[in-house]
Amino acid sequence: MRLLRRVVVLLLAALALAAAATAQGQFQLKDGDRVVFYGDSITDQRLYTTFVETYVVTRFPHLRVGFVHSGWGGDRVTGGGGGPIDLRLKRDVIAYKPTVMTIMLGMNDGGYRAWDDTLFKTFSTGYEHFIDAVKKAFPGIRITVIQPSPFDDVTRAPNFEGGYNAVLIRYGQFVKELGERDGLTAADMNTPVVAMLENAKAADPELAKKIIPDRVHPAEGGHLIMAESLLKAWNALAVVASVEINAASVRVVRAENAEVTALRAGQALSWTETDKALPVPLPIPLDSIDKDFALAVHSSDFIEALDQEPLKVTGLTAARYALKIDGEKVGDFTKEQLAEGINLALEPTPMLKQASSVYDLTVKHNDVHFARWREIQVPLQEFNFSREQAALDALDKLEDQIVQQQRAAAQPKPRHYELAPE
Repeated sequence: MRLLRRVVVLLLAALALAAAATAQGQFQLKDGDRVVFYGDSITDQRLYTTFVETYVVTRFPHLRVGFVHSGWGGDRVTGGGGGPIDLRLKRDVIAYKPTVMTIMLGMNDGGYRAWDDTLFKTFSTGYEHFIDAVKKAFPGIRITVIQPSPFDDVTRAPNFEGGYNAVLIRYGQFVKELGERDGLTAADMNTPVVAMLENAKAADPELAKKIIPDRVHPAEGGHLIMAESLLKAWNALAVVASVEINAASVRVVRAENAEVTALRAGQALSWTETDKALPVPLPIPLDSIDKDFALAVHSSDFIEALDQEPLKVTGLTAARYALKIDGEKVGDFTKEQLAEGINLALEPTPMLKQASSVYDLTVKHNDVHFARWREIQVPLQEFNFSREQAALDALDKLEDQIVQQQRAAAQPKPRHYELAPE
């Protein structure tokens, strides 16, 4: 009897540990969430935010999550060009009734100079006011505080002893500690980007300067690594889909986040595969648009951390094979490459094209929101025009239509695979 009790206790403990581990690793966004991205001009660029949104929509196509981009150039914790902080909060955050919010401030608050106690006091006090105001409006909101992205003191010499990024790191430490104290999620957008810049500088010092061309506002490659940092803080998944097939026995060995049917062997190995997610819509090849984008990706762990779509086929006999998906040639691979596994996320697949169409719709709906907010709502708010609300409502409906298209474009599709010897 004692032995039985001990076994039961051990089993319950194991189940509890497994449940805790699962909860700890669960992606933070939930069905029905509305996310507001708040920040200064770096958020206003709508790059890391659209990368994050596209990842969520393509990796979790079953989730209905809304996104609002509320960055304004020049903002500090006290506000800025969009008005004082309490007006910004009321109009650009609270009005959208978010369940999740991210905050990235600090770049402007430090004054672009050596450490100043007065400026930091304003920042820390203002940041705490910001958090308190949001929590008061929405007691259950899940807030992610972001340690500010770096001022580039890596690819160019600092402007003063120690450099401005050292100031931002201290601001970021306060943000992190505030998050720990208040039970908030914290994301570090400084350390990983600095590490990427150091790697990029070692590989190509001149090209590395283009990753943050003005030392403040990153180009797309820098924003992608920033997006990675936020997604990691949310427990993002590395795997899009993972499939392993044994060609010799015509057997599906493993299908993770994918369904494989109609596996047949003949002159070619063929099957139907429905992946439950899409890869990150990177330009393939990576340097096809901007070489500095490729340098940023290669100088980071982005692919390993967030964009794994492995296909592994063992038991092949010919030396080389051509892979086609939906009749489109993806590439030529040796049997050794296929046995080891190829990352389809880095190949020109129909799934990548599908993900790119989702990204295009993400940009479009955010462009519509920006026009509604910054070109109509804010400039006309003082005049109380009778038809202003009708115009805003029409743009809201247009944005909703684009979002519906975005979600539809992200839904899984069955794909026909064919692997033929050359």
